Amino acid sequence: MNVALELNGRSVGLECEPDEMLLAVLRREGLRSVRATCGIGVCGACTVLVDGEPVSGCLMLAALSAGRRVTTVEGLSSADPVPRAFVEAHAYQCGWCTPGFILTAKALLADNPDPSEAEIGEALGGNLCRCGSYVEIVAAIRRAAAELAGGALRQ
Repeated sequence: MNVALELNGRSVGLECEPDEMLLAVLRREGLRSVRATCGIGVCGACTVLVDGEPVSGCLMLAALSAGRRVTTVEGLSSADPVPRAFVEAHAYQCGWCTPGFILTAKALLADNPDPSEAEIGEALGGNLCRCGSYVEIVAAIRRAAAELAGGALRQ
């Protein structure tokens, strides 16, 4: 079947089987930031944004993306403050989980431009970093929030 959607800002038609997950289709399209890891929606490595909301690509049928807006890290602008903040705050070690964290942070900051520590923790609850970069990840989100607000980084 062919599924028409907006992928990273452009209209596309993706070929998929009726029972195929979005993760597999995006990987086949060459989008390597969407990671195949746990396969049961608990790690966050396959996170994509669907209409601005974080979704586990390993749990969403590709057919359900029809007519929707799907964003991967490859679809972010080089000027986007969120991925830049992750680099500046060194919010990664191996980098495997980083795309999922970046997209989750984008969704959080779109809904809540000044999240508390508790709100950041709650938003990141579906993402795991096996290297333990959580302190830097939170710092990156704070840095991105400050830049988006046009202000200085709060201590």
